[in-house]
Amino acid sequence: MAKDFSPRVSKRERKVTDITSGIDEKILRANDQKLLRGAQLANIALNQIEVRDQVRTKFNDESLRELAENIKINGLIQPLVLHREGNKFVLICGERRFRAMSLIDMKDAPCFILENKSKEELMAIQFSENQAREDLHYIDQADSIMGYQKLTGTSERKITAALGISKSEVHRCLMIAKLPRELKEAAKKYNTEKYVLLEWDELPKNEFKAEIKENILSGEITKRVQLKRVIDQLKIEKPKKKEDSMDKMMKLLKTQMKDPKLQEKAKALMAELIENKIQ
Repeated sequence: MAKDFSPRVSKRERKVTDITSGIDEKILRANDQKLLRGAQLANIALNQIEVRDQVRTKFNDESLRELAENIKINGLIQPLVLHREGNKFVLICGERRFRAMSLIDMKDAPCFILENKSKEELMAIQFSENQAREDLHYIDQADSIMGYQKLTGTSERKITAALGISKSEVHRCLMIAKLPRELKEAAKKYNTEKYVLLEWDELPKNEFKAEIKENILSGEITKRVQLKRVIDQLKIEKPKKKEDSMDKMMKLLKTQMKDPKLQEKAKALMAELIENKIQ
């Protein structure tokens, strides 16, 4: 018996599906568009998805229930992002959505499937997706940036270019990531302002610093204004940063660059020296 085949359709009449059309525009930065290029969109069973360590580690139960109810009514608008590793599908972006779907016993979900991506590429897209969402805790952000730096061995300047955040914010995140684990856990538990941790870190090492740390761990100090009040009461003086010879040289270079008689080639070389110093 002869088989029935669908009629041929010319290339001009064929429909082309843009797999990125349903994704949040805030997430589609230049790097993400490049990384998602070539991904396939398919329904994958949730029990086939492996969840490993993610950028986000803090989840609000009530918020998850609200998201689950929304998905139940409206469906999943934003697909998950997976990376195929052999026969496994590893979750890259969307753990919050994954958890919410598990609450309402969904069996499968639409997913972008990536293949043959490096750890660096996957971390960049994971960070960018989470960064675009307002409820990402700054501790998770800091640990993520530290992980990215350890993986790539890159400078703060290059992290800024790769992840699309300011150099000063990258520097602050790396400082926070190096703080004791118990301080970071307390910050997430009590929603402590990040400048409390940064300013505590700058205090001189003495019994007062240890005492203030205990107050942060117990949740007694969560606001910058509270910390300032304690510092003023104890009359703690922050150590002054010493200017090293390299810093003095940088200042001299910047001053000389303003000289109108200086040739453009010399200015370019001096600018490169300054840039390399602050990497």
